[in-house]
Amino acid sequence: MEGSLPGPASVCGSSTLRSFCTDDSISAASTSDVQDRLSALELRVQQQEDEITVLKAALADVLRRLAISEDHVASVKKSVPSKGQPGIREAISMSCITNGSGANRKPSHTSSVSVARKETLSSAAKSMKRPPTTEKSHNSWENSDDSRNKLLKVVSTSKLISKVIKNTDKHKDVIINQEGEYIKMFMRGRPITMFIPSDVDNYDDIRTELPPEKLKLEWVYGYRGKDCRANVYLLPTGEIVYFIASVVVLFNYEERTQRHYLGHTDCVKCLAIHPDKIRIATGQIAGVDKDGRPLQPHVRVWDSVSLSTLQIIGLGTFERGVGCLDFSKADSGVHLCVIDDSNEHMLTVWDWQKKLKGAEIKTTNEVVLAVEFHPTDANTIITCGKSHIFFWTWNGNSLTRKQGIFGKYEKPKFVQCLAFLGNGDVLTGDSGGVILTWSKTTVEPTPGKGPKGVYQISKQIKAHDGSVFTLCQMRNGMLLTGGGKDRKIILWDHDLNPEREIEVPDQYGTIRAVAEGKADQFLVGTSRNFILRGAFNDGFQIEVQGHTDELWGLATHPFKDLLLTCAQDRQVCMWNSVEHRLEWTRLVDEPGHCADFHPSGTVVAIGTHSGRWFVLDAETRDLVSIHTDGNEQLSVMRYSVDGTFLAVGSHDNFIYLYVVSENGRKYSRYGKCNGHSSYITHLDWSPDNKYIMSNSGDYEILYWDIPSGCKLIRNRSECKDIDWTTYTCVLGFQVFGVWPEGSDGTDINALVRSHSRKVIAVADDFCKVHLFQYPCSKAKAPSHKYSAHSSHVTNVSFTHSDSHLISTGGKDMSIIQWKLVEKLSLPQNEIVADTTLTKAPISSTENTMRSDTPTPPPSQPLNETAEEESRISNSPTLLENSLEHTVEPSEDHSEEQSEGGSEVLGEAACGEQPSELREQQAGCALPEDQQAPAPLP
Repeated sequence: MEGSLPGPASVCGSSTLRSFCTDDSISAASTSDVQDRLSALELRVQQQEDEITVLKAALADVLRRLAISEDHVASVKKSVPSKGQPGIREAISMSCITNGSGANRKPSHTSSVSVARKETLSSAAKSMKRPPTTEKSHNSWENSDDSRNKLLKVVSTSKLISKVIKNTDKHKDVIINQEGEYIKMFMRGRPITMFIPSDVDNYDDIRTELPPEKLKLEWVYGYRGKDCRANVYLLPTGEIVYFIASVVVLFNYEERTQRHYLGHTDCVKCLAIHPDKIRIATGQIAGVDKDGRPLQPHVRVWDSVSLSTLQIIGLGTFERGVGCLDFSKADSGVHLCVIDDSNEHMLTVWDWQKKLKGAEIKTTNEVVLAVEFHPTDANTIITCGKSHIFFWTWNGNSLTRKQGIFGKYEKPKFVQCLAFLGNGDVLTGDSGGVILTWSKTTVEPTPGKGPKGVYQISKQIKAHDGSVFTLCQMRNGMLLTGGGKDRKIILWDHDLNPEREIEVPDQYGTIRAVAEGKADQFLVGTSRNFILRGAFNDGFQIEVQGHTDELWGLATHPFKDLLLTCAQDRQVCMWNSVEHRLEWTRLVDEPGHCADFHPSGTVVAIGTHSGRWFVLDAETRDLVSIHTDGNEQLSVMRYSVDGTFLAVGSHDNFIYLYVVSENGRKYSRYGKCNGHSSYITHLDWSPDNKYIMSNSGDYEILYWDIPSGCKLIRNRSECKDIDWTTYTCVLGFQVFGVWPEGSDGTDINALVRSHSRKVIAVADDFCKVHLFQYPCSKAKAPSHKYSAHSSHVTNVSFTHSDSHLISTGGKDMSIIQWKLVEKLSLPQNEIVADTTLTKAPISSTENTMRSDTPTPPPSQPLNETAEEESRISNSPTLLENSLEHTVEPSEDHSEEQSEGGSEVLGEAACGEQPSELREQQAGCALPEDQQAPAPLP
């Protein structure tokens, strides 16, 4: 090695060499480091050369397959391909496709590039066994230009491969063999063969249409308090307003009813109440639709009575998301101030009714936690956050800043919240548990140094152990404060003397929001996603609760109106879908991922991330049994129809079988299905318990003969006529039409067939719930599409009577209950009204109010999605249809919004309605469940 490397003097020069030799920080280890680095670079070049070779082979394979496909289509009625050709094609296909046996739920793209990496890893392992020679190392440096040229070729080759694959997919979305025995669909270039059942005489005669059934949002379980603040308020209607996912919920806790504002396209992060207590502003984060198009962050101002959108603010202005916002008070809410989540945390002031931006300025690079207009001084805006409080003077078109000076008082790490006293003084709560009173001085400032009057600290109160997280000014002038670490809520009198206090129990988490309630009550939002209703004399009552981490597990009871969820927060929750209440919850030892009820309904099995699974009593929540299969995540638990078997699908590629006895209380190992080359994703039983159909992460469809020792059935055509008790597999002849064009195989997380076998519900990766007709055996089938989640939808399940569909969101942690509405035979001009959601009385003046709701002028600079959202949100009838999209086969699954299409439930439109027709329909009739109570005087 030393003989072929240039000497240090020639590389560094003599002076450098002297310093090199005399510097104590440079040791002999540095020489070995250089050698190791050279060896690593040599290895990297070898790997890149291997990648080039494999990519060339992959490209050749794609071109061959394209030619074969085109020849096959052209000569399908003339001649049969030679016998050797399919075998060669299959061999080439398998050589360029990975098995996708990753351990994660979301596999990496199984492209030829990943194969190259896989093969280069093995070559790397081989090269590591032999010591690298100096000569090769030296040559690697000399040929670096060649390596760069090769790398450029790799990039261009990979682009060409993706282009060829796209063109190929156009020619072979689905291929039917000559005899009509099977069809093939392609997932990222990989063929998936599905045999046509015997009762299908002619595949070309199959038609897929939109199902007559539709979904209607009925209830949302959960609340987002974990990472938000000041997002719980009581409206004059008696409704608590809060948000979760992309839904803003108006919950009447006395009547146990919910209404929903559905205008947002992604996570809602903040809300503000107008001084009239009727209009509400909510801000959302930026998002991306399924085609990669950006969904811009914006603020929506809407009417809490009619649920109609009044204005959309900030499209193209805000970056990343809306952090906090507030309505002006001194001028009756004409203006709205907003701080976005950009690095500079831009502060903008809007005349929101005219949609005019009055001023814009950078605030700080530090976190900004709150912004508020001064209640009596219309020209003062206050912002606070990490190590700062700023007092802004707004003169209509510009903003000037004065920084709050702490002087002799300790400067806190965070100024958490703001409030105002009746005399105009400003109160701040900070991370040190201190409440500071800021009073405006009347001293004339130095000329040119800023506006007259500055805010200075006039009083300091140690209020809480830990931070003061929220301040709430009450109608009677008294003050409520909420502490973080001590979880205390303290009532302060007019002189800021503590009067009463109460501690929030530890199981609810720390306090994130406090709002005044009815009479002497108050509302509390917590970090563990609880909304509590409390009083100093009576303690706390839970009104809303939900999961606190990613949610995957869902099961519905076989004959009761119950559903069970489990999540990474280790909570197992049993919910009553009629009363919309939590029946019980239990903390298990590990994060839950999947669940299934025993057909007797007495027990439920829960699979975890570590291979352990628990059986709990469904009534008492007692632990019945614990078992372990492997040490990887369990992805599916499925009982047979009579409850005598349990199949457990794991990420270790196996399906474990158990014999079940004593009504689900005793389990003994029966066998193991071994044959998948990737992790198990879904499985279903046949009614006679003899067969299992399973899917895996690399798009395999396999069938298993259970009585014969869990053997893999090699001839899959033998299974084409098997009936399946449930249908949750996402790949199969009866359901393959649900897959969108160009899917990478991970776009659909869950699928379920209704018990009536009329419809299929699908949970996708783009925050949507779909409803398809069953069977769905044609590519690019049309569907009804519904928005409410703001994260990947992880699971769907019908209740035992098919009256409702339950869907779960992953990162948004929401559980959404949809009502399945059957088609009714009504005249086309009649609108179906469903009255099951809201029991609130109907005001005779509301129809007039709704029909007069202003529509944003057509000149507004909206993008396509937001513009259509605006029109939809202005129609409460369309809102009632839960932001449904109707996807036609010819639309190429675009995000054009034909929300609900026809106003008759069950009638879908094939295109977008003219806005004039929408407005006419919105004004002429309105379903009862969207009629809201008039606000209290």
